[in-house]
Amino acid sequence: MDTTVELKRRRFTLEEYHRMGEVGIFHENDRVELIEGEIVEMTPIGRVHAGTVDRIAQVFSRRLDDHVIVRVQNPIVFTRLVSESQPDVTLLVRRPDFYASGHPGPADILLVVEVMDEVWLVDLDSRRIEVYRRPTPEGYGQFHIVQPGESVAIGAFAEIQFAVTELLG
Repeated sequence: MDTTVELKRRRFTLEEYHRMGEVGIFHENDRVELIEGEIVEMTPIGRVHAGTVDRIAQVFSRRLDDHVIVRVQNPIVFTRLVSESQPDVTLLVRRPDFYASGHPGPADILLVVEVMDEVWLVDLDSRRIEVYRRPTPEGYGQFHIVQPGESVAIGAFAEIQFAVTELLG
């Protein structure tokens, strides 16, 4: 007798996700994001991470206040990707309502900052991926560029390779 049960993942729309918050399924302090239709619990924010985010936000606010809105760990929406994430710091095009009428989308975003151990920057013009790992006080200790025809792995899953053409098409 086969007792294997196939679990199906349920993907949610942005509207369903927002409604869950409105009816109290999520609470204001819950750390969740909608990523490609899936609700993902975010990791807790540590002291060093929080301090770094606050410092970056303060520096940007001081230097760019007349030019941008500095948003800290608040939602940005990617409708096409069915995603609503909360990056550490986002620089947004200034708007008189400060996005009270709707979360910013791609056309509103000037810069996204995430404080993390590994970063991939995808250069669409050159069709390559820049990989930065092992942060140090002087910058990332490891940096390399991966070109079409080559593969790259996530540091935490070194055994799983991704071809650049697989990722970029």
